[in-house]
This record gives sequence, structure tokens and C-alpha cells, in this order.
Amino acid sequence: MKIKSKIWIETDDGILISEGRIQLLKLIESTGSLNKAAKEMNISYQKAWKLIDASNKASKEPLIATQVGGNKGGGTVITPYGKSLIESFEAINVACWKFLDVELKKHSL
Repeated sequence: MKIKSKIWIETDDGILISEGRIQLLKLIESTGSLNKAAKEMNISYQKAWKLIDASNKASKEPLIATQVGGNKGGGTVITPYGKSLIESFEAINVACWKFLDVELKKHSL
């Protein structure tokens, strides 16, 4: 038996980060593009942008930085703060799952 849970972190300004937004940020990091990341997640560019924009508005610092044009075209990179947010969220998530597993074992279901 396994217990499942989804967590997200909110500020007074809205959702800062969630599992889906973490996935989007990781795909941005690996592809170098918000558009490519959105395609890999099978969501529209507009939805991906809205998710990142909402997180940026709820955040104390931007999560991504865009680079305009040039010979190789533009792109999107994760900021150092965005990377630290990914690491922190994942550590919190793992700790949450471990805690829930321990709690589940306390009950005979």
C-alpha cells in the first residue's frame, strides 16, 4: 500500500511552485525554450507562459530569463533562483512522501 500526495507552495500572490511547474522548468532547462518545453508537456505555449508568469508574480525573483534573437535565435534559461527553487521543492517533496509513508504504517488499513 502506498499513500499519494501532491504539494505546492503558495505566497499571498498565488501559486509559486507545483509539480507541474517544476516539470515545465526542468524542460525549459533541458530544451532552452519555453515553446519546446510546452510542446513536450502537450500544453499550449500560452498556458506554459501563464504558468511561468504566475509563478514569477508570486516569486521574490524571476524563475526564467529570456534571450532575444541573434544568429541562433532566442531562448529561455532558468535563473539561479529558479534552479534553487527546483532543488528546494524536490527536497521538500521527498521529505513529505517519506513522512506520509511513516504515517501510513501507523494505521492498519
